[in-house]
Amino acid sequence: MSNSKKLLSLFSGCGGMDLGFEGNFTVPSACINWDMHPNEWYTSLDEHRVKLNKNSFETVFANDILPYAEAAWKTFFKSQGKDVEHIFHTTSIVELVKRHQAGEYVFPENVDVVTGGFPCQDFSVAGKRGGFQSHKNHNNKIDGEVSSEESRGSLYLWMRQVIEITNPKVFVAENVKGLISLGDAKRIIEEDFRTVGSGYLVVPAKVLTAANYGVAQNRERIIFIGLNKAFLKPGIIARIEVGEIDVYPPKTHSAEPTGLQHHFTKSKQVLSNLKEPETTLDPAQAKYSKAKYCKGTQGQTEVNQEGLAPTIRAEHHGNIEYRRLRAEYGGKNRNELAQGLIERRLTVRECARIQSFPDEYEFVFTKKNHDYSLSASGAYKVIGNAVPPLMAFNIAKHLESIWETIFD
Repeated sequence: MSNSKKLLSLFSGCGGMDLGFEGNFTVPSACINWDMHPNEWYTSLDEHRVKLNKNSFETVFANDILPYAEAAWKTFFKSQGKDVEHIFHTTSIVELVKRHQAGEYVFPENVDVVTGGFPCQDFSVAGKRGGFQSHKNHNNKIDGEVSSEESRGSLYLWMRQVIEITNPKVFVAENVKGLISLGDAKRIIEEDFRTVGSGYLVVPAKVLTAANYGVAQNRERIIFIGLNKAFLKPGIIARIEVGEIDVYPPKTHSAEPTGLQHHFTKSKQVLSNLKEPETTLDPAQAKYSKAKYCKGTQGQTEVNQEGLAPTIRAEHHGNIEYRRLRAEYGGKNRNELAQGLIERRLTVRECARIQSFPDEYEFVFTKKNHDYSLSASGAYKVIGNAVPPLMAFNIAKHLESIWETIFD
């Protein structure tokens, strides 16, 4: 696109944020609020699917250390025509910054946006809550004594350095909601980002719920947005600070809709029209965890077909939630069981659908037909770690809509 904005992506995972910012992917029609968004944002394909049109953002640099993430990211974005071998980097962010400091050309020039879901395990309620004092290093390994500035919990500071190096107009950082309850972590991170370069207007971080943007999932993430003061038009800071301009996207869906909002998208609306694993030709739909029911642990519940799915987790132990579960264990999807459909956990594709990834995004494959391989367990992990692309799309479209208003 002639007016494309360069996006540099850190901690990219399988590309949920990147895909959302770029657009050009399909979602179920039920995920879209036609009453709130301009028609030019979407193209209706049929009664079940909508194509989100291409945005003005173009990913020119991506980074993640996980082989699973590399396999998923490169395979999809290669199918979109990207030169993935030059764009995607598996070196840790610490090493990339050090190489830049040593005089090597690492990061592209004229970057407009930096995004990054810096590692969240150390802030997660489900994790060890190490926060800034992580027991792992920047390569996600336990390796003797870990220096505080290179620990996994302090990697946002290296993201901060990349922002200082590339000087983008906007940065968008993401983490788990649990960060809010970890002492002064939120305030410290906001203050650290405010002092980057000549200064950033860091709008108070906000917890966004994916369900409020059409994602059929009860997923909450804290989002930090910073605007480079050097590029802002005169008077814009005051207008943002008094709330006249909101940098966060408006809610399109709600449990109790008001105005033009739609009701939350139901799980059954995104899981429909999928063949069962035994008959599908999609490898990601054919694979699902065979982990046995284990009462009292995570994932031993059935997805609510008439409501939101639970947060899709990076479940490498196989305890992903059930697509259908027998009544004695609390399952309510009895009609499908009565039809002879087997009790089973969610497939890889069903998890991807709940996360709002399109079916054209491959998640299970071997080197026979691809440059990389990705197992079902690896796919569960990267899908669960991802930012829902549809939520990222809403963030991107809103930034697009205010771009000319706020920047010179």
